[in-house]
Amino acid sequence: MSITNIIPQYRPGKNGKNGSQKDSGQLIDLHQVTKVYQTAAGGYQALKEIDLSFNQGEFVGIIGKSGSGKSTLINMITGIDRPTNGDVWVNGTPVHKLSENQMARWRGKNLGIVFQFFQLLPTLSVLDNIMLPMDFCNILPALGRKKHALALLELVDMVEHADKLPSALSGGQQQRVAIARALANDPPILIADEPTGNLDSKTADNMFQLFERLTKEGKTVVMVTHDSSLARRVSRTVLIADGEVVNEYVARALPSLPPQVLLAVSHKVQPVRYPAGSFILRQGELGEKFYIIQQGTVEVLLSRPYANDVVAERMGCGQYFGEISLFKNTRTAASVRAVPDGPIDLLALDKRAFDGLLDESPEFRDLIETVVSTRTNNNGSREGLVVGERQG
Repeated sequence: MSITNIIPQYRPGKNGKNGSQKDSGQLIDLHQVTKVYQTAAGGYQALKEIDLSFNQGEFVGIIGKSGSGKSTLINMITGIDRPTNGDVWVNGTPVHKLSENQMARWRGKNLGIVFQFFQLLPTLSVLDNIMLPMDFCNILPALGRKKHALALLELVDMVEHADKLPSALSGGQQQRVAIARALANDPPILIADEPTGNLDSKTADNMFQLFERLTKEGKTVVMVTHDSSLARRVSRTVLIADGEVVNEYVARALPSLPPQVLLAVSHKVQPVRYPAGSFILRQGELGEKFYIIQQGTVEVLLSRPYANDVVAERMGCGQYFGEISLFKNTRTAASVRAVPDGPIDLLALDKRAFDGLLDESPEFRDLIETVVSTRTNNNGSREGLVVGERQG
């Protein structure tokens, strides 16, 4: 059954509510969000100047080690906790400015939250658990709430259990009920905090497929997960390390590196844009920078005697180039330019920063050394001397 047959099509709220947010088109927008907890040992900074935004219809996976700041980040979005500094806008509302009473009602209308441990009320039936958010927010007419709740239970294949107590259900069944409850008031955003942590792989996969259906029909799903197999299936991944967001293009280009090394690379890269058709590297030059592609496409060109240059390869988002010339201190064996029909946005790491990472991080050095060996021995391919290992 299609979700849109049960739930009215989501109509995004207007950004700029209360007259203070720009019309950015982003459903969730965090700006310079910092969270400091006071402990007996002093202040502990859980989040550090987070800038992050999500659009309608995205399926986002939040990943990171325990203690990295994932749950704190989710708590900023849901309003369960408040930032020490910074702004949190969700569906056009400045969440960081809401009072406790405003927060509860706003949350009930705008967010559906799925917890790892289900959080179903044990003394209420499955049906009543789903109707409770409807009663609290008073969005649907009272006479239609039972029918709506049963339709949601049918959506998650749990309608035959409507009159049971949660204790009579398995963990997977309770989580499906929790998803139905999260959808009770047709929220534009579904927040799932480790929703598969207590489920077997088959049940987790079924739940993931339901989340995919929801995003295809307009919902935005933000899921915290430790499950790497599920994280690889979302449309976008946000990696948190030590309370900071790792640049997603760095993480995509260099996925084998540990989070702390990826964060170090993120701190050192600088954004740069080249116009359409312009050269980034020219054959025969000494390499000066390592490049990661954010947006756009580049062409790798090889010169031929008495003939036009030949395009040896095209590279796009999440790929990188220039590392072999830096590593071997040699001249580039090919040219790289932005395609003629569009500019290219890159992240650039200069030679000093590149060499510093080689010295500071054995993992980074091992990766680059492996790439160099692979590319330079790739059937003597000349383009291998400039192009990095293909990623993305």
